[in-house]
Amino acid sequence: MATFFATLVVFGLVTLGMALGVIVQGKRLQGSCGGTGKACKCSPLAARSCKLRRELDAKAAS
Repeated sequence: MATFFATLVVFGLVTLGMALGVIVQGKRLQGSCGGTGKACKCSPLAARSCKLRRELDAKAAS
């Protein structure tokens, strides 16, 4: 049980650290392909994934 609580505390501290980093930097979170409206600057496989996701989103919006 002590291992569970130690793990919970460590994950909590890591999450808190990441949240503070985002708050201090003042940047919005964005995906690996740059977020909305930006061209993919990642691997060809990731770029294809971005393209397929945009196409599916466009079809869902129609």
